[in-house]
Amino acid sequence: MARILLLHSMYGLRPAVHQAADRLRAAGHDVHVPDLYDGRIVDTPEEGIAIKEEIGRDELLKRAITAAAPLSAEGRLVYMGFSLGAALAQTLALADERSSGLLLMHGTSDMADGTAADDLPVQLHVADPDTYEPVDWQNAWYLAMRRARADVEVFRYQGVGHLFTDPDLPDYNAEAAERAWSIALDFLADLS
Repeated sequence: MARILLLHSMYGLRPAVHQAADRLRAAGHDVHVPDLYDGRIVDTPEEGIAIKEEIGRDELLKRAITAAAPLSAEGRLVYMGFSLGAALAQTLALADERSSGLLLMHGTSDMADGTAADDLPVQLHVADPDTYEPVDWQNAWYLAMRRARADVEVFRYQGVGHLFTDPDLPDYNAEAAERAWSIALDFLADLS
């Protein structure tokens, strides 16, 4: 069993995030799902960007750190997130020497030079192409992760939308979502 901190996308703590948490729990994992938006849920990228900008990246990171701190203190923690939540999860995992894994769904974040992620298992699932994660960015991110010595895998899903695992959004693609979940659950099982 893995202990997982699951962070939502810029759309907020939508039903799909709760469904994802339930899916992870059904596989035997201990899942914690904080609400970084104080109950606000949106339906469009524009609304999500507006809330993200209103709260601010520093405050979102502070909220994520607050949620992660007691879990990390208990021992090894897997950080996981969707899009914006993936970017936050990456930042937290790379700063937590007790992190046991990083599972990124639909998003990444930049990395400071000199970041160390010695043998940290990292898995990314991303649309191909993805307007939020262009190929040049993904390639640079991958190289930075390798330089940090992370054990990184990237899975690209051609012809799907950015948040292709959310069944309530237009990006949803059932086949790609099931493939991503199957690979991700195997990854998490190996971390247990």
